Amino acid sequence: MSNRERALQLINNIPDEKLIFIVNVLESMQSYAGESIEPDEWDKEMLERAERENDGVTISLEQLAEDLNIEI
Repeated sequence: MSNRERALQLINNIPDEKLIFIVNVLESMQSYAGESIEPDEWDKEMLERAERENDGVTISLEQLAEDLNIEI
C-alpha cells in the first residue's frame, strides 16, 4: 500500500467534524511539498557527529527512562 493510499484510508476513518484539523495540516504542508532544503554547516556537523556516535545499539523506551531516572 502506498503512503497516499494509507493516508486516504486513515482520513476515511476520521469523523467529518474532526477533519478540519487534517485539512489545516495538509494546507500548511502543501507549501512545503516538493521543497528541498540543502543542509547547512550545522546540519552537516550534526550528521557527522551522529554517525560517529551511533554504534547501532538500540534500547527500549523503558530502559532509556530508567537510565535517565525518569518515569514514563
